[in-house]
Amino acid sequence: MADFIVKSAVKNRLDDQNVAADFYEALDEEVAELLEDATQRAEDNDRKTVQARDL
Repeated sequence: MADFIVKSAVKNRLDDQNVAADFYEALDEEVAELLEDATQRAEDNDRKTVQARDL
């Protein structure tokens, strides 16, 4: 599986929160699903360009 997120960026964004090790994998899976859904929406609309509205 490709890594879509940067752990250090997530940790910086969450400031003072602790982050469990399994959180990063779950977040990465969510991002992968989001990308798949956006790609499908673009294809369903006969576009090869994924746009913000596909999210």
